[in-house]
Amino acid sequence: MSHFDEAYAAVQAALDAGARYADARVMVRRTESMTARDGDVEDLSSDESAGLGVRALVGSSWGFYAVPDLSDGAARAAGRRAARIAAASATVPGPPIDLVPAGAGEASWASDCVVDPLGVPLSDKGDLLVRATAAARDAGADIAEGLYQIWDTRKWFVSSEGHRIDQHIRECGAGVSASVIGDGEIQRRSWPSWGGQHGTRGWELVDELDLIGNAPRMAEEARALVTAPLCPAGETTLILGGEQLALQIHESVGHAIELDRILGWEAAFAGTSWLDLGKLGSLRYGSELMNITIDPGIPGALGSFGYDDEGTPATKRDAVRDGIWVGVLAGRDSAAVAGLDYAGSVRSDGWARLPMVRMTNVGLEPGPHTLDEIIEATDDGVYMETNRSWSIDDRRLNFQFGCEIGYEVKNGKRGRMLRNPTYTGIGPKFWQSMDMLSAEIVPWGTPNCGKGQPGQVGHTGHPAAPARFTNVRVGVRG
Repeated sequence: MSHFDEAYAAVQAALDAGARYADARVMVRRTESMTARDGDVEDLSSDESAGLGVRALVGSSWGFYAVPDLSDGAARAAGRRAARIAAASATVPGPPIDLVPAGAGEASWASDCVVDPLGVPLSDKGDLLVRATAAARDAGADIAEGLYQIWDTRKWFVSSEGHRIDQHIRECGAGVSASVIGDGEIQRRSWPSWGGQHGTRGWELVDELDLIGNAPRMAEEARALVTAPLCPAGETTLILGGEQLALQIHESVGHAIELDRILGWEAAFAGTSWLDLGKLGSLRYGSELMNITIDPGIPGALGSFGYDDEGTPATKRDAVRDGIWVGVLAGRDSAAVAGLDYAGSVRSDGWARLPMVRMTNVGLEPGPHTLDEIIEATDDGVYMETNRSWSIDDRRLNFQFGCEIGYEVKNGKRGRMLRNPTYTGIGPKFWQSMDMLSAEIVPWGTPNCGKGQPGQVGHTGHPAAPARFTNVRVGVRG
């Protein structure tokens, strides 16, 4: 069933009420999730939500209004209300706002999906989590937990410039963890990462994770961590697993290159950015191995789509090239203010939220090495994987991360296991110290990225691979 008519009605009503530009999104989303603990299903939830959100631009001010009613009358009322809100905001003078082009036209896009996640019987999905957590318990876990999550989203977008775009995006993911209670602390191992792995794919993604097969190893490693020596404190060579490096990209690159943060438009939640637009194209962000792209077109990655929520087609762009900062995540209005000629990175987490600059797939291009080669080339260092904790300042500059597991690296070999490994650094100094990078790229998914007030939860992807960094402070306590 199409909902273009309702979106068109909202846009036309906003124009009739004085808006110089308007767009509307109808979204219908179905979600499903399940958790299991110690061989039993603990929780099952499902939901369906439908509504319309309309933006109107009057002068240099936006107005936004949303309704959970897809009738023609409600759509038109929402358009008029958005225009009135924009007009009220325009009474406070502001700098002029234009919109960079967004390639108006008619289009339809759907993500690839081999096995419809919502079509898989609940009994099969529950059995998977029950068996995976039971396997972890049988292998020695004191606590075993598993989860899956599914999102099925349909969007209809119309703008006053002639956009008419519908999309069908199906996402899912799953994970399992094993925890062991030690002397005054709990050690946890997670597969395939903390919170699982997610993508814009069908249930085939979950099948490929082999939760049942990997759960016993997580329990065994968690139990071994209880008596493992603490990660030593000091400055050393650090090797990060790909999943951990994905979060490093997310926090110290992805959020920092969001143009609304750089312009100071976004500050109330998690701060602004240390980057200065005047240095775009010249600032050294990292070593020459650091090549980071913004690419919403990666098949199966969690930050993928055909068109963003302003109707801009998915386009690959450089964010960092040969270590130099060259691109940002932008919206049509922020790009125009900054003097840029591209946007394409605006999304909302539902029909009731104003679209804003969000990460898509922000990640590394492959390096020339393998993880084995990186370890073999390291005389003295520490290898860490799987995030456990994170902290970064409100300019996305100074950070500290903790990982679930670490290993000594001595004379080119991985040695004894290390407990409670942590590392800290300053963004550009850290990235400039990257001297080896693997080609083994995986598009890790982050389904819980928070931003904005009212808060929104974004789905982002981060292609990453194991990498080595020199002179990094590790073993930070407190």
